[in-house]
Amino acid sequence: MEFKELFEIAKNSNCSDIHITAGTNLAMRRYGSLKILEPAPSAEESRNMIYSILEPEQVEKVKRGEDLDVGVMLWDGTRIRANIYHQRNNLAASIRILNQTIPTFEELGLPPVVRELSELPRGLILVTGPTGSGKSTTLASMVQHINKTTSRHIMTIEDPIEYVYPHDKSMVHQREVGKDVGSFATALRSALREDPDIILVGEMRDFETISAAITAAETGHLVLSTLHTTSAAQTVERIIDATPLEGQDQIRTQFSNVIKGVITQTLIPTIDGDGRVVATEIMVATTAIGNLIREKKTIQIPSSIQGGRGQGMHLLNDDLASLVLQDKISKMDALAVSNDPAALDKMC
Repeated sequence: MEFKELFEIAKNSNCSDIHITAGTNLAMRRYGSLKILEPAPSAEESRNMIYSILEPEQVEKVKRGEDLDVGVMLWDGTRIRANIYHQRNNLAASIRILNQTIPTFEELGLPPVVRELSELPRGLILVTGPTGSGKSTTLASMVQHINKTTSRHIMTIEDPIEYVYPHDKSMVHQREVGKDVGSFATALRSALREDPDIILVGEMRDFETISAAITAAETGHLVLSTLHTTSAAQTVERIIDATPLEGQDQIRTQFSNVIKGVITQTLIPTIDGDGRVVATEIMVATTAIGNLIREKKTIQIPSSIQGGRGQGMHLLNDDLASLVLQDKISKMDALAVSNDPAALDKMC
């Protein structure tokens, strides 16, 4: 089997991911569930499938034992994001199939407050959630909304570049870490001299990147980024915990001043098994929430979110309970992703 045939099978089956491992079976992920394919190809076939999506210099890096993150445009216009790695002295690849078109907020099932946040002139907005929860697609929808509705300069810093944005009303420049720039933090510092209005940071991986992103938001830019956290309160704590101890009080103050919103999301299989639906937790940074962050009272953030429905806020459990009661998802699946299953059980 060649990669083109494997990709067509995955795409036609609405799969989100392909796994290729030399010496064992292929696998595909559909609506969150992994399926092992039979029969297993030869190790050489698997390696050739992986090599076929790489450039010659990338193949040489892989043969030297390096891991790679790459974004690739395929023959039919579909973009994929691939991580090439080694395991048990063999080659493997995890490949994410991206949407050919960027979905709208409505198509993704996101609440109206996400649109309102993306229209803010400055500040920091974080989209959080576990791996495979659709964070990149939500960010892409926000960028595309800005691109289509306002005349602004958008700078994206990604590893690798996933969605490609043609100029519309806005001008979009996309920089890939490892190709166009050495690191997220370096690109962020450079971006401040490149006259951007919007800066998208693919992921806030370390304190250097977090600090640079907060500085960019302080200087009047709208900064969009992601974190692997599962609630708004946990997001605040992750930012603080990534900071050296002596700087944590300062970063609390800075973060409380620039944060505008946290969108936490997860994808859950629909009850009919024919798709997935997004469940969200939304925190809008009110004065009260800013005070809680500064005063080290993040444990009280969920209560503030519950009291902020008028500003478009809600907890993850609120959304999960609503989806269960609408028979869109099963109670069992909702409990599995809830931060407080006991409370959700009572709500349902």
